[in-house]
Amino acid sequence: MEECVFCKIVRGEIQADTVMETDEVIAFRDINPQAPTHIQIIPRKHISSISEIEGNEDVLMRMVNVANRIAEEEGIKERGYRLVINCGPEAGQSVMHLHMHLLGGRPMRWPPG
Repeated sequence: MEECVFCKIVRGEIQADTVMETDEVIAFRDINPQAPTHIQIIPRKHISSISEIEGNEDVLMRMVNVANRIAEEEGIKERGYRLVINCGPEAGQSVMHLHMHLLGGRPMRWPPG
């Protein structure tokens, strides 16, 4: 996916404020944060959305594990945090590359939308 902004981050063509990297996952600070801690967690492999996860379910668990480690490092683990995956434009997915938002550092409300 040559034009995918997240693929460009994976390839190093676009700089990101990276907080953690593994062989399969990259996590970086959101450029338009919606909470004091707002980190995007993406697979290195291009997967368009959570609806395309079949056959790649293991990467989703790796993304959650990275989120949990970052929450601890960011000091939000004990207070609580939210993990969000939007699927499709009507749900708020603006980049068609699977990504998980890690949000914390402030009270979260429900319903979120």
